[in-house]
Amino acid sequence: MSESPSSKDAATGAAKPQEATAGFLNTDWNPRGLPEGAATSNVVLRTQDGAATGGALYRPATATDTVVCIMHPREFMACHYLVPDIVEAGYAAWSQWPRSVGNDLRLEHEFALYDVAAGMEFLRKAGFTRIVLLGNSGGSGLYSLYAQQASLAPADRIKKTPGGRATKLDQLAMVEPDGMVFLAPHPGQGALLMQCIDPSVIDESDPLSVDASLDPFDEANGFGDAKTGARYGAEFVRRYRQGQHERVQRLDAMAHALIERRMQARGRAKEGGSAADRRLGAHTPIMQVWRTNADLRCYDLSLDPSDRKYGTLWGGDPFASNYGSVGFARLCSPESWLSTWSGISSNALLAKSAPAIRQPTLLVEYTGDQACFPSIIRDIFSAIGTSEKRHERVRGDHHGRALAAGEEPGRYVAGRIVQEWLRQHFPG
Repeated sequence: MSESPSSKDAATGAAKPQEATAGFLNTDWNPRGLPEGAATSNVVLRTQDGAATGGALYRPATATDTVVCIMHPREFMACHYLVPDIVEAGYAAWSQWPRSVGNDLRLEHEFALYDVAAGMEFLRKAGFTRIVLLGNSGGSGLYSLYAQQASLAPADRIKKTPGGRATKLDQLAMVEPDGMVFLAPHPGQGALLMQCIDPSVIDESDPLSVDASLDPFDEANGFGDAKTGARYGAEFVRRYRQGQHERVQRLDAMAHALIERRMQARGRAKEGGSAADRRLGAHTPIMQVWRTNADLRCYDLSLDPSDRKYGTLWGGDPFASNYGSVGFARLCSPESWLSTWSGISSNALLAKSAPAIRQPTLLVEYTGDQACFPSIIRDIFSAIGTSEKRHERVRGDHHGRALAAGEEPGRYVAGRIVQEWLRQHFPG
């Protein structure tokens, strides 16, 4: 195990910071092409449960038996910024898209494992004998859950989703990975939401309802804008965290009740029930979950201090990001809430899955991340089961962008770290 700051030359093999960062701007997003001689192919796959998925395979000019996979359960990552670094180091890169890109209305992680498995099977048949999973952000929960389930005997795998659907994972062919990389990982989408959901919502049907005693944006509770910063007292933080847990419990209960109502109607319909039973049994309600972007640490930078700036992944205006139409779990089915977004019910939480990881593992933390805070990263690293693990810290925001003008974007430093780690553990 090792832990070292991004400025340490030995960790990256890079030039000294003042030499390496010359000419970079905070807004630098210069696209980098693949190395000369690299080849790209697009692949369409069918999963074992009949869904469509696919990916892009990037091969270096020289043959390799090692491929690094990148995937997110709901995002399109075909142009992930580490692909050029992986291929430059002499390894293949596989960037896979899920069955429902940009849509988590029906995202159940147990079935997303079928997508991963289809990609793994394709790569094995393509001749890759060593497969490394690289989980970036939300991809960390998906890949960690896959690694956990693949390590189990089929009969010991998850039998039902949190919503009660049979997973049939005991029938799924699951190739085990040979290595794991976590890049800016959060602790799973449900655990992430548990940290940032607004507990001051009184009525789920009224997005503007507020319990003033738990309002994170009330100056009486310690809130301050970007100029002054917030300062929340320890007792408020304690009540706030408890309130977040209680709101997730209420939403879990709501999801279970909606599922039970539908399933009871289906049962009545099968026994010759009314047309109303058939309608209700066929109907999948959609949960609207408002105000899910209010982690106190995003406004009080003294809590779990890091290099991050005031604000969240969604921007610097707390009211716009918390009350607006775009946000985590804004629209989801009861099943997807329980499987993906519940910090209580979801199986895709690293606290549950990371202890099963026995493969060599690299964790790269961005020190200015507004979603993955230092204490959370320490918990994730500690939970990873293998002793052959390494933790690197790199200056950058959640997406690996530079934190200040003149700095090298953190994703470039992260790319060199990944290259060095791959060469060490998977030599050509």
